[in-house]
Amino acid sequence: MGDVILQVKNLTKHFPVTKGLLFMKQIGAIKAVDGIDFTINRGETFGLVGESGCGKTTTAKLILLLENITKGSILFEGNDLEFQSSQDLKKYRSVVQAVFQDPFSSLSPRMRVGSIIAEPIVVNKEISRKDLKDKISEVLEVVGLQADHAERYPHEFSGGQRQRIAVARALALNPKLILLDEPVSALDVSIRAQMMNLLTDIQDQFGLAYLLIAHDLAVVRHMSNRIGVMYLGKLVETAESDELYRNPLHPYTQALLSAALPSHPDEQRNEIILTGEVPSPLHIPSGCRFHTRCPVAEKGCFEEVPLLQEISPGHQVACHRPFEGSS
Repeated sequence: MGDVILQVKNLTKHFPVTKGLLFMKQIGAIKAVDGIDFTINRGETFGLVGESGCGKTTTAKLILLLENITKGSILFEGNDLEFQSSQDLKKYRSVVQAVFQDPFSSLSPRMRVGSIIAEPIVVNKEISRKDLKDKISEVLEVVGLQADHAERYPHEFSGGQRQRIAVARALALNPKLILLDEPVSALDVSIRAQMMNLLTDIQDQFGLAYLLIAHDLAVVRHMSNRIGVMYLGKLVETAESDELYRNPLHPYTQALLSAALPSHPDEQRNEIILTGEVPSPLHIPSGCRFHTRCPVAEKGCFEEVPLLQEISPGHQVACHRPFEGSS
């Protein structure tokens, strides 16, 4: 791997909070994403995990150019998107695709499957009718559907099949990076493994990079090479997948893993119960953002913001006491 396809530097998104009708005054900002750094290598899966509201989906929207960046930069294949021409950005949008959580709402019920897949191709490329039909058949077969399914409507398919259609649409433009936003959470448990295996096979076949956003740690562990753990808009820990599960250093990561289902029934685990709610991103706690819920917080945690530092090769953690309580 090692060949970086996407690099995120100090990525920040603050949503202004205003008051008043005629003379609107900014009274604060929701710090949805607050200065994060990570890279994704060609052909690998980087998993982003954390509780709802931690900034995972906002991060995806920034990378997809669906939101404007407040601060920081996104580099794709070494090129900063801020300085790209409109033509370059159009090309970027075609090679970076997304598969969203809900296959019921992400596909238009009034369009046939063939038209759903054809739409991004027609918008981005000049293509003959025959080549377009061949491409639709090809991507349907790649995701385990049949060419004649192109004539049907989304409501004629099960949830798992609809998500396959969404994957086929993402593949239609020969992407280099696909953002998977909770790609299996809306599916029946019985077909989640099939979907994860399909995505892994497609990745191997086409050399794709994935940014996998999920709160289900079993899904992330199964699919990811490296994992980043987010809390209140900040990355608190990043590591190789196996390393993170074997040796979680941040108290928040430890709590997430203790709450996840064990990979084996005999696995012994100390359950860590987090007290309190996730603070509002409008009123971020001082010092370490996690100190209000942390079982090992001390005075310094209330005052000083911990920096994301490398503890061992490839393993970074933002914690003043990263070795205490680790398994």
